[in-house]
Amino acid sequence: MRHRFERVTRRRFLKDTARAASALALSAWGLEAGRKASDAQELTFPVERGASLRVLRWSQFVTTDRPIFEENAARFTQRTGVPVRVEYETWTDVQPKAAAAANVGSGPDIVIGFFDEPHLWADKLVPVTDLAQYLGRKYGGWFDVCPQYGYSPQRNAWIAIPIGAPGVALNYRISWVREAGFDPDPARFPKTTDDFLRLCRALKARGHPTGFALGKAVGDGNTWVHWCLWAFGGRAVAPDNRTITINSPETANALEYARALYETMIPGVAGWLDPHNNRAFLAGEVSLTNNGISIYFAAKNDFPEIARDMNHAFFPVGPVGRPTELHLFSQAYIFNYTRYPNAAKEFLRWIMEDTQYGRWINGMLGYVSHPLKAYTDLAVWRADPKHLPFRDAVARMLPHSYAGRPGPEAARALAEFVIVDMFADACTGRRSVRDAIRAAEDRLRRIYRS
Repeated sequence: MRHRFERVTRRRFLKDTARAASALALSAWGLEAGRKASDAQELTFPVERGASLRVLRWSQFVTTDRPIFEENAARFTQRTGVPVRVEYETWTDVQPKAAAAANVGSGPDIVIGFFDEPHLWADKLVPVTDLAQYLGRKYGGWFDVCPQYGYSPQRNAWIAIPIGAPGVALNYRISWVREAGFDPDPARFPKTTDDFLRLCRALKARGHPTGFALGKAVGDGNTWVHWCLWAFGGRAVAPDNRTITINSPETANALEYARALYETMIPGVAGWLDPHNNRAFLAGEVSLTNNGISIYFAAKNDFPEIARDMNHAFFPVGPVGRPTELHLFSQAYIFNYTRYPNAAKEFLRWIMEDTQYGRWINGMLGYVSHPLKAYTDLAVWRADPKHLPFRDAVARMLPHSYAGRPGPEAARALAEFVIVDMFADACTGRRSVRDAIRAAEDRLRRIYRS
């Protein structure tokens, strides 16, 4: 088991506008729902003569991602004659590479990154409103969070095309949850934060600790700590996008809860990056974690006994009484230094059309959850009940900037792991709860007033 696990480790894991304007906004954003694909007038962009493209994107976490994406790119080349070179970087390295390109005015034509990254250099991007409106009309409309990320009030235009979100759910071992005295059926899995903590304590008492990343983990760290903060009513910033609100009783309650949860975790989570919980779960070291579907993907291929004994559930609901999920929102943007903006927009149109997009998502076992409503009916969501918690990730999520709006400040706060560090400081005892909150407050004030 250990030997097989090490092989998999190397192969897989080294790897708001006013209400009076709302109708107008929905039209401008391409959010008209209920339109069938056949109702939309087809759109293509005439590619420039001699065009070629460089695409920089995040590296795969499931092995079928890269070959299918590259096959779709190759078919684009066959159809248009435009060569496409796809380059991959780790999740934490995409933004620094894009920042360098933005500063020097040279580099990849297209970047596929995360969250509100394009708002960091919105003035250096090609507007893609025409493409965003087209896709929204053709494929049933964008989920509500998508224009919050893709549309720039600064530019009065869409500056990025949402690609989807590697959705995150609770991954757990069925037999160990049952052993702890809880029903492992996802429909009856703990629905409240109180019941969830009771489960985690029971698992730890039976020698099956949990594990949640508290290191600089772009995905797994950010998703669970933001869920926890919001579940108790905490938030970094007010809707005015200026008033820092992190220093609140609600935030303190969230951190106290997280400290109790931390006591159920395996040692070492303070240093965990995104691959670590995958490894620990597959090695049988943790009974429960938060992750995308990549653990299940790997288990089905190499650890079928674990695949049979694992399932997925939504994050529980806290005192606020509603889902407070964050998922790894990914979008593509085009730098305006490109010599081939039409080719770049045509490539993004191509990969988001149903034939190519459906093939990619189905092939990845739903690792990326769709941003367009028509894709709710993809085959992957019907193929296996264990896929279902990931299907509605984009539909359920809040932007990481909540209750503010995505933009440069929120992007910097996320890139600097302000919320993750606050939770890590409090959970590990590096700072008291009060001091951890004050440190985060100071950092957020510097970011939002700069």
